[in-house]
Amino acid sequence: MLGLVLITGFTAWLGAGAELHAMLSAGWPGFAALVAAQLVTDLLLACAWCLACPGLGLGRLYRARLVREAATTCLPFSQVGGILIAVRATCAAATAHRRAVLWPEAAAANVVDITTEVLGQILFVLLGLLFLLDHHPGSSLAGPVALGMALMGAAMAAFIWVQRSASGVFRRVTGLLGHHIAGQWSGAMRSGIDTLQERLNRLYEQPGRIAAASLVHLLAWLAGAAWVWLAYRLLGAPIRVGEAVAGGILSVSFLVPAALGVQEAAYVALGSLFGLDPHVSFGLSLLRRGRDLAIGIPVLLVWQATELRRLRRHLSRNAGLGQLAPAGPGRHATASPHVTPGPS
Repeated sequence: MLGLVLITGFTAWLGAGAELHAMLSAGWPGFAALVAAQLVTDLLLACAWCLACPGLGLGRLYRARLVREAATTCLPFSQVGGILIAVRATCAAATAHRRAVLWPEAAAANVVDITTEVLGQILFVLLGLLFLLDHHPGSSLAGPVALGMALMGAAMAAFIWVQRSASGVFRRVTGLLGHHIAGQWSGAMRSGIDTLQERLNRLYEQPGRIAAASLVHLLAWLAGAAWVWLAYRLLGAPIRVGEAVAGGILSVSFLVPAALGVQEAAYVALGSLFGLDPHVSFGLSLLRRGRDLAIGIPVLLVWQATELRRLRRHLSRNAGLGQLAPAGPGRHATASPHVTPGPS
């Protein structure tokens, strides 16, 4: 809600017509190029995920990555909500062409991918800080960014340490959910915790893959900075790639659903830092919102259609098993499964 208020305030302050003009000045071909560039970046992110979790396949991970990004940017969920949806999207039933993936393996894969992504992000923030100090040695942002990077590094070290003995933490969380929220699923969750811990340990037994995935994530963050550079160019604002990398550290946001308000403030701050018109910077934020919707809405619709097909298959299979079940002694074969017939 606070993010929506900030968006409304920015729009009223800068003038809605100016933002719309800035966004449309990129043109439809330019907007299509920005969407295509983001899809390529998502493929790069899926490659990083496949490096860390090679057993799941690039195609499945690419689709799951698109669903995670769509849920995070288009739905009123935080990063955690997007991860939970991605766990569901990573799960798959066994078919003739691929094996089944159950929730413990899918959850472990998503946790490891988030870990390598944030490790790559720390390197990106460090690189952006160096660019910032090079272009603006006396910038007041350097201190807060350096402090935030140190806190992020400490938090990630603690997060990785917790993963090495995560079963106890997961059991406590599952117990809390079982009593308050997810009682009907708590039994299945508890039975899969040991498998989840085993999958995490197996993935972390390959530190070379973890390091390689983090480096590819760094390349993806740099590709995101290149996207910002291209978007500014399409909006008619000259900006160097180094400035886009430095500005990228301002648009890093966590725990804010769809980065509402944070993204807009970050881009306006980026524009003011490099002497750009705030209308153009806000137009860049609107371009990014439009890109997220152009990719995210079709992805979510396709994912929901896939979920409906899975549900129909599950119901049909259960109905078939119910019809094939033999009638027990003293029972009619056509009796309802919810009603016990009287004596014959």
